[in-house]
Amino acid sequence: MQLSGAQILVQSLKAEGVEYVFGYPGGAVLEIYDALFQFNKLKHILVRHEQAAVHAADAYSRTSGKVGVALVTSGPGATNAVTGIATAYSDSIPLVVITGQVATPAIGTDAFQEVDTVGITRPCVKHNFLVTDINDLAVTIKKAFQIAATGRPGPVVVDIPKDVTQAMAKFSYPQEDVFIRSYQPVTQGHAGQIKKAVQMFASAKRPLVYFGGGVVLGNAHQELIDFIHLTGVPCTGTLMGLGAFPSSDRQFLGMLGMHGTYEANLAMQDADVVLAIGARFDDRVVSVPSKFLEKPKKIIHIDIDPSSIAKRVKVDIPIVGDVKNVLADMAALWKKQELLLSPTSLEKWWQSLESWRKRDCLWFDNDNDGDIIKPQYVLQKLAEITRNSAIITSDVGQHQMFTAQYYPFERPRQWLNSGGLGTMGVGLPYAMGAKLAAPDQDVFCITGEGSIQMNIQELSTCFQYKIPINVVTLNNGYLGMVRQWQELYYSNRESETYFDSLPDFVKLAEAYGHIGIRIDKKGDVEGALLEAIKQKDRLVFMDFITDKKQNVFPMVGNGKGLDEMVLPPHMRETPKDSDVNDVKDRDYDTRSVP
Repeated sequence: MQLSGAQILVQSLKAEGVEYVFGYPGGAVLEIYDALFQFNKLKHILVRHEQAAVHAADAYSRTSGKVGVALVTSGPGATNAVTGIATAYSDSIPLVVITGQVATPAIGTDAFQEVDTVGITRPCVKHNFLVTDINDLAVTIKKAFQIAATGRPGPVVVDIPKDVTQAMAKFSYPQEDVFIRSYQPVTQGHAGQIKKAVQMFASAKRPLVYFGGGVVLGNAHQELIDFIHLTGVPCTGTLMGLGAFPSSDRQFLGMLGMHGTYEANLAMQDADVVLAIGARFDDRVVSVPSKFLEKPKKIIHIDIDPSSIAKRVKVDIPIVGDVKNVLADMAALWKKQELLLSPTSLEKWWQSLESWRKRDCLWFDNDNDGDIIKPQYVLQKLAEITRNSAIITSDVGQHQMFTAQYYPFERPRQWLNSGGLGTMGVGLPYAMGAKLAAPDQDVFCITGEGSIQMNIQELSTCFQYKIPINVVTLNNGYLGMVRQWQELYYSNRESETYFDSLPDFVKLAEAYGHIGIRIDKKGDVEGALLEAIKQKDRLVFMDFITDKKQNVFPMVGNGKGLDEMVLPPHMRETPKDSDVNDVKDRDYDTRSVP
C-alpha cells in the first residue's frame, strides 16, 4: 500500500515512539495535520506561538530523556521557531523540528511564506535536511532522530516541501540505525588517556571534580556520585549540571561561576588538578581563562564532543568519549590499582574548603525588613514545602540565579532552564513540556514579571489541555538582572529597566481560566505555596511582590577572576584568622569589594 508523504511522516514518528508533538498548523503543513487527524495515534499539543512549541518539546526532552518533537509551518512559522531551536542547540538538547516548506518548484521564487529554513537554521542546529524526494523521507526521519540523540545531542531540522507531503510512495521504515559515514561519535574513552588521568588525579593535593550538563544528558549521574564518593574529593557543578550530584551531599560545594558560591569559586581557582566532566569552561564559569590559569593547575577534560575540549583553556589530558563509560572505567581502574589521594593533603584541602563554606555566602537578612518579601525566602520556603523534590523550570534573570542558589536539586532532570542562550520566555512552555513528560510530579515555573510576558499566551494552552503547573512570579517591577548591572557598573542609571505598566497578573490568570493569587506580605508566602500544591488539577499563578532592589551575590563581573567576587554585604569584612585556616596568598580585605 502506498502512503502520502504526510502519512509516511506520521508513521515514522510513531515508529520512533513519539508520544507528543508540539506544534502550530499553517498552509505548508496542512497535509501533515490532516494525516495526524486521520491516524489519531499521536498526541498533538496546540501551542499559541511556534517559539513555545519548540521550548515545550525541549522541556519534554530534558525531563524524559527522549527526543522532543515540534511541528511548524513555513516562513514565519519556521522563523518563530528559531529562538527555540537556538536555545536547544546551546544546551545540547535532542530535538527533531519539522518545518513545512513551499512546494519544490516554488523554492527560490520568493513564494508566499517562503524562507530558506535550512540556511537560516544552519548555525544553530546539529544538522538539518531539506527533503525533495518522497522516497528519502522515511530514512531522513530515521537519521534525524539518530543524529539528535547520539554523540553530543542537539536539534535537527527536517524541512519538508508541501508537494513531498502530497506525493505517494511505499512506506518502509529502517529498523536499525542508519550508517552515516561522516558521523561516527566516539563513545569509549582511550584506555591510555584514562590511565594517565587516574594517575594524575591520584597525585593531586587539591583535587576538584567540575561537572556540567553533559553528565545529566549522558545519564551518568550515578557514575559521577560513585566516583566522587570513592575518591572523597570535593565537587562543583555548572548551572546546567545542577542535580547530577545531590546538593545535600557534603562533598558538593555548590554551583560555581558568575553567581556561584564563595567556596566553589575559590576551590576552582585554587585546585591543583581539575577533573572536568561534561562541561566546557564557558565564560560564565571561568570568565577570563588567563586569570583562571594564573595559579598553576592540571586539567583533565572528559567530553563526547572533541570540539569542546581545550576550546577555552589548555587541557593536559583530553578524553573523548561518553562520560558515563569514561567515569565507569576510571572508577574501575581506581579500585584495581587501590589508588588513594594523600590523606594529609586531602584533609588540609577540606579544612580550607570548610573555612570558606563557613562564611555562608548565601546568608541573607530576612528579619529586619518587616513584611517585605525577599526572593530568596520564597525559594527557601518552596524547597522546604516540596522537600527539594519538585521539577523546577525558570526563565532568565535574577530569579533564575536565586533558584539555582537557594533550591537544592537532588536528582538529574529536575532543573530546567536556558543556560547557554539565556532565553527569556522559556519558563512557562518548559513547565508545560515537563508536566506532560512527568504528570505525577509537582512542577513549578519560577519567573519574573518581565520574562513571563514573553510567552504568557501559553496560559491558554495550559487551560485547553488541563496542564496543572504552578507559576511563581518574583515580581520586583524591574528587569532585575539588568538593573543590578546598571547599579554596579553604570552608576545606577536605570535605562529602560523599570516597568510602570504591569498587568494585574491575578486577573490575567483568571481571564485564562486559572487560579490567581497575589502575595505581598512575607507572612503569606508559605500559605500561598501550600494552597497551590493542593490544587492538583488547576494551574495556580502566584504573583509575589518582592524586594525591588535585591541583588544576586556572589557575583563575578566581566573581566574578573573567580577569586575577585563581589560579595554580599555581610561578607565584606576581613574574616578572623581562625576562619581562613592558613590559606595564604589572598587579600581578603580588598579583592571582593566592588
